Amino acid sequence: PDEILKSFKGPKYGIEGIRKIMKIKDRPLLGTIIKPKLGLRTKDHAYVAYDAWRGGCDVVKDDENLSSQKFNEFEERLARSLEAANLAEEATGEKKAYLVNVTAETKEMMKRTQLVEDLGGKFVMVDIFTAGFAALQSLREADFKLAIHAHRAMHAAFTRNKKHGISMMVLADLARLIGVDTLHIGSIVGKMEGEEIEVEEIDEEIEKKHVKETKDRLSQNWGKIKPVLGVSSGGLHPGHIPFLIKHLGKDILIQAGGGCLGHRLGTLRGAIALRQAIEATMQNISLKTYAKNHIELKIALEQWKNIQ
Repeated sequence: PDEILKSFKGPKYGIEGIRKIMKIKDRPLLGTIIKPKLGLRTKDHAYVAYDAWRGGCDVVKDDENLSSQKFNEFEERLARSLEAANLAEEATGEKKAYLVNVTAETKEMMKRTQLVEDLGGKFVMVDIFTAGFAALQSLREADFKLAIHAHRAMHAAFTRNKKHGISMMVLADLARLIGVDTLHIGSIVGKMEGEEIEVEEIDEEIEKKHVKETKDRLSQNWGKIKPVLGVSSGGLHPGHIPFLIKHLGKDILIQAGGGCLGHRLGTLRGAIALRQAIEATMQNISLKTYAKNHIELKIALEQWKNIQ
C-alpha cells in the first residue's frame, strides 16, 4: 500500500546509484569474500583484498561472522583495507569498494558506520537478520553517505522449511522497503540453496518497479522506492558466470570466494579469471573459446570443471 511505501526511505542509491559510485556502466559487478572466514590477521586480510582488487574485483567484502576479533580488530582492518583499496584504484584506474561488516549492537554499529564514512568508505555490510530489521531501519534513517550491502546470514531459520516460516520473497520485500542497496538472493548454481524460479523471482522482486503477479507473489508497484542490486554468491567460480548472467541479467553483483582465492595461481589470477569470464560472456564468446588466449581462465575452467 502507498501508505506503507511512503513510511520508509527505501534504498539510498539503488542499482543506478551503485553503478555511478563504481563507474561501471553495464556489466555485472564482481566481488570476492576474504577467506578463511576467521583467522587472518589484519595485514594479511588487507593484502588478500589488494590482490583481489588488482586482479579485477570491484568489491571485496568481509565474511558474515567477521566483526571485530582480537586478531583482526574492526578499526585497524577498516583503515588498512581502505588504504589497500585506494592503492588498487591507483594501480588499475578503476573504482574499488570495501564492504566492511559493521554488524554489532545498534549503537556500536552506528559508531562503526560513522567511522567508515569518516575514512572515506563507499559501503557498509550488515547481517540484516542477526542485527534485526529495527537496527537496519535505524542505520538507514541515519542517512549516512554509504551504500548498504545486506548479507542474509540466518535467513534459513525463516525460509528453509517450505511448510511454515517466512519466505525469502517477503524478507527481500522488507529489506528493499527499509532501504538496503544490495541483497544476497542465492545463486541457483553453486552451494547456496535456491531453486531457479525462486531466485529469478526474488531478483525481479527487488530490481523492478512494477512486479507482475505469479503463483508465488502478488503484483507490486514500488513507486519511488529504488531497486536493489541482487547479489549472487556461494560456491561460485568462473565457469558459472555465463549461466548467472543468462538467468539473472547484467544487474547483478557476482561474488566468488573460493572461486577467486582458491585459484591454483593465487588470488590475483583468480580475480583475473573471473573478469575474463565476464568479458567473454558480455561479448557472447564461449568461455572455452576465450580461454584459449587467456591462461587464467583456462586454468580455472580446468581446476573447477567437476564443480557445478
